[in-house]
Amino acid sequence: MTEQPTAPVLEIDKLQLVFPVYGGEVKALNQVSLAVHAGEIVGVVGESGSGKSVTAMMAMRLLPPDGFTVTGGTLRMLGTDVVHASEEEMRTLRGARVAMIFQEPMNALNPTRKIGRQMCEVICLHQKVSRAQAWKKAIGLLDDMQIADAEQVMSRYPFELSGGMRQRVLIAMAFSCEPELIIADEPTTALDVTVQRQVLRLLQRKARASGTAVLFITHDMAVVSQLCDRVYVMYAGHVIESGNTAEVIDSPSHPYSIGLLQAAPENGTPRSLLKAIPGTVPNLAKLPQGCAFRGRCQHADDRCFVTPELAAQKAFPQQSVACWHPQRIASPSPLPPIEELS
Repeated sequence: MTEQPTAPVLEIDKLQLVFPVYGGEVKALNQVSLAVHAGEIVGVVGESGSGKSVTAMMAMRLLPPDGFTVTGGTLRMLGTDVVHASEEEMRTLRGARVAMIFQEPMNALNPTRKIGRQMCEVICLHQKVSRAQAWKKAIGLLDDMQIADAEQVMSRYPFELSGGMRQRVLIAMAFSCEPELIIADEPTTALDVTVQRQVLRLLQRKARASGTAVLFITHDMAVVSQLCDRVYVMYAGHVIESGNTAEVIDSPSHPYSIGLLQAAPENGTPRSLLKAIPGTVPNLAKLPQGCAFRGRCQHADDRCFVTPELAAQKAFPQQSVACWHPQRIASPSPLPPIEELS
């Protein structure tokens, strides 16, 4: 008997979401489909305005209740229909079964409370443990994040810690209730490269050790190559390419994915300008007809006035692309996986 694959911990299918604005609506998500399975680290990458953070916030149902409308598609997380779930149902998911790591820890942490108190409150809220047990667990989590003098850090306020230390505290808090899924929204963007690598390595190791699934939002292809098993490339509210990270990084097919890789600093020449993608992301309230990337693509023709569907490539069935003219070129310079970083 063939073993059936387990259901994804997060499954989004053709989700359409709009923000009503004066005189119209902003089409933030257009037919977005993605899945995250248990134990996977999945990346979502794209420029600002591509829909990455909206996808993450909608998965947690943290968007303003009256500020958006889902016009189609489904979103299921750990068996719960997030689109139609009650607020009470969402509260049972958040923190206990699904955690979120935000981009700026100073905004996510309470500046008036010490680290130990904040961590213990989270643990006690979602698990039936005493404060002493919660304190011991919090110290163990900080140790896992390679924070020296964890007990001393527990007695400090957030402003007394460096940015990298605060981000490690947030990651420790995310793992504190042993969630099945963590959604990380650009958690290393504000960190310098050295600290970023350390934080990514710790997040990866902790997720692998605990079997926790991770949805990682970023604009940086290098981060994707270092951390993720699979990747979804988003542009103007659409998923335009997806597949195993190694395949997408080494042999991108969509002109936009190729442009992102060529614009990565790792692929630049010293003392020369980086190769940029011409133009800007289109106005989501006035999307162009057909392919949203058409106005910035050197391969565009009349066929691109019809929107292409995300479909698997015949020669590479594990890699899907929404483009009438997939290029399938070799990466300008393969980016190293995190295991090769010192």
